[in-house]
Amino acid sequence: MTDEELMGLAILEAGKALEHDDVPVGALVVLDGKVLSARHNERELLDDPTAHAEVLALRDAAAAVGSSRLDGAILVSTLEPCPMCAGAALSARVGQVIFGAEDLKSGALGSLYQLGNDPRLNHEFSVTGRILQEECGNMVADFFDSKRI
Repeated sequence: MTDEELMGLAILEAGKALEHDDVPVGALVVLDGKVLSARHNERELLDDPTAHAEVLALRDAAAAVGSSRLDGAILVSTLEPCPMCAGAALSARVGQVIFGAEDLKSGALGSLYQLGNDPRLNHEFSVTGRILQEECGNMVADFFDSKRI
Protein backbone atom coordinates (compact mmCIF):
# COMPACT_ATOMS: atom_id res chain seq x y z
CA MET A 1 0.00 0.00 0.00
CA THR A 2 1.13 3.56 -0.63
CA ASP A 3 1.63 6.09 2.16
CA GLU A 4 -1.56 7.83 1.02
CA GLU A 5 -3.57 4.60 1.13
CA LEU A 6 -2.30 3.85 4.64
CA MET A 7 -3.14 7.38 5.75
CA GLY A 8 -6.62 6.96 4.28
CA LEU A 9 -7.13 3.97 6.59
CA ALA A 10 -5.84 5.98 9.54
CA ILE A 11 -8.25 8.80 8.69
CA LEU A 12 -11.17 6.35 8.71
CA GLU A 13 -10.02 5.13 12.12
CA ALA A 14 -9.69 8.72 13.40
CA GLY A 15 -13.35 9.35 12.64
CA LYS A 16 -14.32 6.72 15.22
CA ALA A 17 -12.96 8.94 17.99
CA LEU A 18 -15.75 11.43 17.33
CA GLU A 19 -18.29 8.84 18.52
CA HIS A 20 -17.05 9.38 22.09
CA ASP A 21 -15.95 13.01 21.82
CA ASP A 22 -12.23 12.33 21.58
CA VAL A 23 -9.84 14.31 19.40
CA PRO A 24 -9.99 12.57 15.99
CA VAL A 25 -6.58 10.97 15.66
CA GLY A 26 -6.14 7.54 14.13
CA ALA A 27 -3.12 5.26 14.00
CA LEU A 28 -2.10 2.00 12.35
CA VAL A 29 0.80 -0.37 12.75
CA VAL A 30 1.82 -2.15 9.57
CA LEU A 31 4.33 -4.98 9.32
CA ASP A 32 5.29 -6.80 6.13
CA GLY A 33 2.44 -5.11 4.28
CA LYS A 34 -0.18 -6.28 6.78
CA VAL A 35 -2.12 -3.96 9.08
CA LEU A 36 -1.58 -5.41 12.57
CA SER A 37 -3.63 -2.84 14.44
CA ALA A 38 -5.77 0.24 13.94
CA ARG A 39 -6.81 2.45 16.83
CA HIS A 40 -8.09 5.93 17.56
CA ASN A 41 -7.81 8.27 20.53
CA GLU A 42 -9.71 6.99 23.58
CA ARG A 43 -8.56 9.42 26.26
CA GLU A 44 -12.06 10.66 27.06
CA LEU A 45 -13.66 7.24 26.63
CA LEU A 46 -11.26 5.55 29.06
CA ASP A 47 -10.39 8.54 31.26
CA ASP A 48 -6.78 7.64 30.48
CA PRO A 49 -4.26 10.34 29.59
CA THR A 50 -2.08 7.73 27.83
CA ALA A 51 -4.84 6.41 25.56
CA HIS A 52 -3.48 8.11 22.44
CA ALA A 53 -4.15 6.33 19.15
CA GLU A 54 -0.47 5.61 18.58
CA VAL A 55 0.12 4.04 21.99
CA LEU A 56 -3.00 1.90 21.69
CA ALA A 57 -2.04 0.76 18.19
CA LEU A 58 1.49 -0.12 19.31
CA ARG A 59 0.12 -2.10 22.28
CA ASP A 60 -2.23 -4.08 20.03
CA ALA A 61 0.50 -4.74 17.47
CA ALA A 62 2.91 -5.95 20.14
CA ALA A 63 0.24 -8.31 21.44
CA ALA A 64 -0.43 -9.55 17.91
CA VAL A 65 3.22 -10.46 17.29
CA GLY A 66 3.93 -11.56 20.86
CA SER A 67 6.83 -9.18 21.36
CA SER A 68 7.44 -5.67 22.62
CA ARG A 69 9.77 -5.15 19.66
CA LEU A 70 8.17 -4.24 16.37
CA ASP A 71 11.35 -4.25 14.27
CA GLY A 72 10.64 -3.02 10.77
CA ALA A 73 7.05 -1.99 11.51
CA ILE A 74 5.53 1.23 10.25
CA LEU A 75 3.49 3.43 12.59
CA VAL A 76 1.01 5.61 10.70
CA SER A 77 -0.71 8.48 12.50
CA THR A 78 -3.00 11.22 11.28
CA LEU A 79 -1.24 13.70 13.60
CA GLU A 80 2.46 14.14 14.28
CA PRO A 81 3.15 12.09 17.41
CA CYS A 82 3.69 13.84 20.72
CA PRO A 83 6.76 13.08 22.88
CA MET A 84 4.95 10.21 24.65
CA CYS A 85 3.91 8.55 21.40
CA ALA A 86 7.26 9.13 19.71
CA GLY A 87 8.89 7.60 22.79
CA ALA A 88 6.60 4.59 22.52
CA ALA A 89 7.62 4.20 18.87
CA LEU A 90 11.27 4.34 19.94
CA SER A 91 10.69 1.72 22.63
CA ALA A 92 8.89 -0.52 20.14
CA ARG A 93 11.81 -0.17 17.72
CA VAL A 94 9.60 0.67 14.74
CA GLY A 95 11.38 1.23 11.44
CA GLN A 96 9.34 4.17 10.23
CA VAL A 97 6.68 6.64 11.28
CA ILE A 98 4.38 8.24 8.74
CA PHE A 99 2.21 11.12 9.91
CA GLY A 100 -0.38 13.42 8.39
CA ALA A 101 -0.73 16.84 9.98
CA GLU A 102 2.11 18.58 11.75
CA ASP A 103 1.52 19.39 15.41
CA LEU A 104 3.17 22.73 16.02
CA LYS A 105 2.31 22.65 19.74
CA SER A 106 3.53 19.18 20.70
CA GLY A 107 4.96 17.42 17.66
CA ALA A 108 7.99 15.32 18.50
CA LEU A 109 9.02 14.21 15.01
CA GLY A 110 10.01 17.48 13.45
CA SER A 111 7.88 20.37 14.68
CA LEU A 112 9.33 20.77 18.18
CA TYR A 113 11.59 17.78 18.68
CA GLN A 114 13.42 15.26 16.50
CA LEU A 115 12.97 12.10 18.57
CA GLY A 116 12.89 9.79 15.57
CA ASN A 117 16.39 10.61 14.44
CA ASP A 118 18.28 11.79 17.48
CA PRO A 119 21.62 9.94 17.53
CA ARG A 120 21.83 10.38 21.31
CA LEU A 121 18.97 7.90 21.73
CA ASN A 122 19.29 4.12 21.54
CA HIS A 123 17.20 3.76 18.35
CA GLU A 124 16.34 5.82 15.30
CA PHE A 125 13.62 5.48 12.68
CA SER A 126 12.75 7.26 9.47
CA VAL A 127 10.01 9.85 9.46
CA THR A 128 7.73 10.79 6.59
CA GLY A 129 5.44 13.69 7.35
CA ARG A 130 2.65 15.70 5.80
CA ILE A 131 0.90 12.82 4.05
CA LEU A 132 -2.66 14.02 3.33
CA GLN A 133 -1.80 16.84 5.72
CA GLU A 134 -4.74 19.07 4.84
CA GLU A 135 -7.35 16.36 5.34
CA CYS A 136 -5.77 15.19 8.60
CA GLY A 137 -5.33 18.71 9.92
CA ASN A 138 -8.88 19.71 9.02
CA MET A 139 -10.30 16.83 11.09
CA VAL A 140 -8.58 18.09 14.22
CA ALA A 141 -9.25 21.78 13.49
CA ASP A 142 -12.95 21.11 12.83
CA PHE A 143 -13.19 19.18 16.10
CA PHE A 144 -11.79 22.06 18.12
CA ASP A 145 -13.77 24.65 16.17
CA SER A 146 -16.96 22.80 17.15
CA LYS A 147 -15.94 23.08 20.81
CA ARG A 148 -15.64 26.86 20.60
CA ILE A 149 -19.16 27.43 19.30
